[in-house]
Amino acid sequence: MPVDETPVRCHDPDQKRGKIKNGWMWVMSGPGDDVFFDWRSSRQHGELTSLVEGFAGIMPSDGYGAYPAYLATHPEVRWVGCWAHARRKFFEAQAENSRVAQWILRLIAWMYHQDKQWDEAGIDARQRQQRRERDFTHKLYWLRVVVWRLRAHVRPKSGLGKACTYLRGQWKPLVARLQHGETRLDNNLVENAIRPSALGKKHWLFVGHPDAGQRSAIIYSIVISCQRHGHDPLDYLRDVLTRLPQQLPGADISDLLSVNWKPSVDVELPAPSQS
Repeated sequence: MPVDETPVRCHDPDQKRGKIKNGWMWVMSGPGDDVFFDWRSSRQHGELTSLVEGFAGIMPSDGYGAYPAYLATHPEVRWVGCWAHARRKFFEAQAENSRVAQWILRLIAWMYHQDKQWDEAGIDARQRQQRRERDFTHKLYWLRVVVWRLRAHVRPKSGLGKACTYLRGQWKPLVARLQHGETRLDNNLVENAIRPSALGKKHWLFVGHPDAGQRSAIIYSIVISCQRHGHDPLDYLRDVLTRLPQQLPGADISDLLSVNWKPSVDVELPAPSQS
């Protein structure tokens, strides 16, 4: 279950002079599954605990401290890191030492290429795990050697210093991808789900009230889940909001969930032009 969080500015009338403050959209999803947004007023570690308490399985995430803190006391959850985050930091640091940074980028790109080929071959999770362990282990050994040595020769606050520090700090969850062939190499599934809200807040700037944050989260959950399942959100909402008032109290409405939904009537196509 990939997890991520993104800040959203919020106007809070209870703050001094109605100041704008940061709220947070926490987002969870699984491959091919619904996307769940939840609005929280903070990014404190306890917010993650309340969201995922009771979950057992694999949790892909970035390096934010809430994740290792939670996982340290929950052995039933296995943490895997995000290679896209590690790659991004070296990409941004190319100007400082292009030769070394590009070698690291090529190695990471090679891993993605291998995974893509295995996708096209349709191999299962067990086969992917075996091939990652067979093909990635040696190259990751040399990546570790290079990054550990590089870190000792660059300024800690330089771009390369930060990139090396991130990769070193995330090394264990990053290489854990080798043991979990059912996972992708990165957290991009959930980051792609966040992108519409990240683009949207550039236009509407902030949420008008803390209570509106959760309403926004519900709308994003519905819309992004529809898109994940290949539905047009407008068609889905138009149909479901028409059918819901017709349901008897206590009726099973699971067929109206986006994962199960089918239109109640065929869409009528416009008549062909006579011209």
